[in-house]
Amino acid sequence: MNQNPLLQPTGLPAFAAIRPEHVEPAVREVLDRNRAALTDLLAGAAAHAPDFARTVPQIEALGDRLHRVWSPVRHLHSVANTPELRSAYNACLPLISNYETELGHNRELYELYARLQAAGVHDGEGSARLLELAVRDFRLAGVHLPEAEKARFKAIMEELAQAEAGFEQHLLDSAAAWSLHLTDAARVRGVPDFVLEPAAARAREAGKDGWLFDLTQPAYVAVVTHADDRQLRHDFYRAWVTRASDQASWDSGHDNGPVMEQVLRLRHEAAGIVGFRNFAEYSLATKMAKSVDEVESFLRELVGRSKAAAQQELDELTAFAGQPLEPWDIAYWSEKLRHAKYAISDEELRPYFPLPKVMAGLFAVVDRLYGIRFVPQAGIETWEPSVEYYAVQDHAGTTIGGFFVDFYARRNKRSGAWMDQAQNRWRTGGQLQVPVAHLVCNFSPPTREAPALLTHDEVVTLFHEMGHVLHHLLTRIDYPSVSGINGVPWDAVELPSQFTETFAYEPEVVAMISGHHQTGAALPGQVLQSLRESRNFQSALQMVRQLEFALFDLTLHAGYDPARPGQVQAVCDRVRDEVAVIRQPAWNRFPNTFGHIFGGGYAAGYYSYKWAEVLAADAYEAFEEHGLFNPELARRFRTEVLEVGGSRDIAEAFVAFRGRPAHVDALLKQSGIA
Repeated sequence: MNQNPLLQPTGLPAFAAIRPEHVEPAVREVLDRNRAALTDLLAGAAAHAPDFARTVPQIEALGDRLHRVWSPVRHLHSVANTPELRSAYNACLPLISNYETELGHNRELYELYARLQAAGVHDGEGSARLLELAVRDFRLAGVHLPEAEKARFKAIMEELAQAEAGFEQHLLDSAAAWSLHLTDAARVRGVPDFVLEPAAARAREAGKDGWLFDLTQPAYVAVVTHADDRQLRHDFYRAWVTRASDQASWDSGHDNGPVMEQVLRLRHEAAGIVGFRNFAEYSLATKMAKSVDEVESFLRELVGRSKAAAQQELDELTAFAGQPLEPWDIAYWSEKLRHAKYAISDEELRPYFPLPKVMAGLFAVVDRLYGIRFVPQAGIETWEPSVEYYAVQDHAGTTIGGFFVDFYARRNKRSGAWMDQAQNRWRTGGQLQVPVAHLVCNFSPPTREAPALLTHDEVVTLFHEMGHVLHHLLTRIDYPSVSGINGVPWDAVELPSQFTETFAYEPEVVAMISGHHQTGAALPGQVLQSLRESRNFQSALQMVRQLEFALFDLTLHAGYDPARPGQVQAVCDRVRDEVAVIRQPAWNRFPNTFGHIFGGGYAAGYYSYKWAEVLAADAYEAFEEHGLFNPELARRFRTEVLEVGGSRDIAEAFVAFRGRPAHVDALLKQSGIA
């Protein structure tokens, strides 16, 4: 029996047993087995008439087998990074990329799918869509190319995988290399205790007095929002926006500038090889949006309808502050203005949102909407003592899925919040493998005096990620490549998450998720009213900020010219000049930290957040019209959107739920801009 924990054929990943030395042997073994199995399968398929049931489920099984090995490795690389694990991860990236490109260039495999599609041979819900997407993806991978171009495409994919991973690793290492030691109590006035306490503990561990700050996301956000010392806000801001750049004075070894050039060059070349003018066109071939022009028009319409409002919001803030504002002043004075207008602040709200209460209320909301329950499970192997696991059951007690939760920021964990797939739904041989997700956030951990206490923004983030979890777990599709979020266009995959986060503002829901962590007292009625009124506070500023990011991403990938390298910051500056109302300093290196597009899956697709927000706002409007927990609406949203995965065209799925296509006015209305 193979003792490598990554090669266990069933069950949850054995996280506690996985070691870096297990990674490469497991990956090599499963790739070798998959290659041999595929050769045998194709030889057998060539001798028979097209038969979906004899072939496609076996191919799906190969993908699931690789996912069971690589998914826990990729996850640990994000949440429990070590030099040893990183080395093993990086060693396997070219192996994985090589294998995936081999599949995309396998002419026999392509012809099998094409014959099945042409013959109309499929088997069960989602199978026809599976064939359609597979044939499309073969063509996008260059299955039709001459051998020399296939070889170059393959080499590009391997190099690109390494470069994108390197971008994220530089970002993590650059942040980890920064620290700030302070001993003057006056300089930390206003900084919340949940940041000061661990900073004091780090100082003691280092044999120092005072506070030793690190550059985790919660610490950065808390300082720029609450620190009275303007220089301290400046120092944190400068460190955050110059990570992994030529401006990172504390760390010269992790500049992402050359990495970004490498990534852009490789993407552009790959797109050209398979027949596209640029990577943006290549990216949109798998999206709901049909063209670069359509996306650009969509973004510019939103800019035109929100920039004036954003300027008004900035003017109001500047007048309130009574002084010219720099970027490191915006969050600080915005919090004070929000308190002045609505008599609430993040830190005053935080005691009313203890994480256990928020989770219990969130579970109750989901149960009322979709009729599912969350049952904590003891004895499940995890990578960190604070991680928990929940089984998801229907009211008959049948387990339909599960998910891990990893809530707290750590130095060896990347920033942000996300959902990832630990295990896909997959029915084979009469056995059902239920879907399992990872829900990851970067909240401040509990202190000696209190549980983890969330800002309302963090509550919204948690609801958002739960929307992704539900999309993954509630699927009814039995083929992994089109179940859950798989096969869903990138510009629609945020629909369930952005739809779900909207519930976090409803009075009925806030009552379910809040209660003072010491007394259990409900959030006072006036505070709740102020929270709702503050929902669209500076919404136009937030809108143009996201539009700036999206237009930068689209412009960069659509207009990239390999003969003119070194244009990344210049493109960013031009977009800012057109869109932004908050002026950034010349040393701001936001592109170097933009992991969504240089290290993640949002390249030429960051617009997806706004595109999906339109869908989500329009969907939520139906609940505003007919009742927050309307059972028929909830049933229809579940069956027409959440359960179908990638088995159905998302535009058709939305119309099936809403009765018509979505319209941008719903988002502008929800944002208070219309």
